[in-house]
Amino acid sequence: MSYLEPVPSGALASLSDKELEVLRLLAAGHTVKSIAARLERSEASINERLRDARRKTGVGSSRELARLVDAQKIWDKKPDLSAPVLPADHVVQPPKAGRPGPKGRKIMLIAMPIVAAAGLLVAQPDTAQQTAGRADATTTAAAKPSPLVGRWSLDVARIPENERPRRVIIEFRESPDRKWSTHVEIVGADGSRMEADSTAATDGVPVAESGNMPFIDTVSLRQPAPNTLVMTLGKNGAPVSTRVYTVGKDNRSMTETIIWASTGIPKLETTYFNRID
Repeated sequence: MSYLEPVPSGALASLSDKELEVLRLLAAGHTVKSIAARLERSEASINERLRDARRKTGVGSSRELARLVDAQKIWDKKPDLSAPVLPADHVVQPPKAGRPGPKGRKIMLIAMPIVAAAGLLVAQPDTAQQTAGRADATTTAAAKPSPLVGRWSLDVARIPENERPRRVIIEFRESPDRKWSTHVEIVGADGSRMEADSTAATDGVPVAESGNMPFIDTVSLRQPAPNTLVMTLGKNGAPVSTRVYTVGKDNRSMTETIIWASTGIPKLETTYFNRID
């Protein structure tokens, strides 16, 4: 299956609970060995579950399938672009109705930031030492920039030639007040140029997008992990797509999982970016 081909409708739903459990652990960064230890199973048993999952879905890579399963979980939260979202690790073809532009551009319906995760903490009384320790940890975390910060270039060689743009650049910047600025530049095969800019907090609240991309007008974002941004693009108050950007452990590669809005099980696509600076 090509990385641009959608997973057949209902394929993810055919996976068993045990297969989903292994795939979610894989998406969280575990290896077959660590999954086997965690579940008290043999590595052969874990590999068998992964083979069965790939056979059911037609996805050739276990890690790619794990990302799709994780992205499906994010989409099931159904972020709302019309109102603030109530308080996602490691892409998708829209239905023909309302699908923007030629197929080459749909891949580049590049994102600005959205979606995701709420945690509830059960608080216990803190000692002064515990409080001070947590404050030090928070300060250290805040001082360390997210691996997402920087400029990223789409790996156009992995896109079919008839859909391939000349260049796609996406840049993420994080300000001291924890807001994210995103700049996207798309140069089509014919030399046409589109740009989009946005600045948003990671609170899921939609903000206006500026630029000359006619298929989006709002952006919202969430940051469920330091190496992940989950973003939703909208047009006229309706969601267009949700995109999950995840930086690899090498800090030089980034995947973009795209989940197109639809009335049924969403279709998924993946594109790949490399760090420029």
